[in-house]
Amino acid sequence: MEKYEIPFWEKYTLSIEEASAYFRIGENKIRKMINDNRDADYILWNNTRAQIKRKKFENYIDRIRVL
Repeated sequence: MEKYEIPFWEKYTLSIEEASAYFRIGENKIRKMINDNRDADYILWNNTRAQIKRKKFENYIDRIRVL
């Protein structure tokens, strides 16, 4: 059976590692952003694992000035 891989730009959520590669932001920086904003609308929690909602995170990144 073939494994179907969805490209980053078509995924609804990204892991921290995928978000780091996609947005070119370090994993530690993304983890800090998650820890500082645990209730942010760009985070989807799967138990204790955070998933980044790609489009909402894009909008958040567009609104902030400096990472």
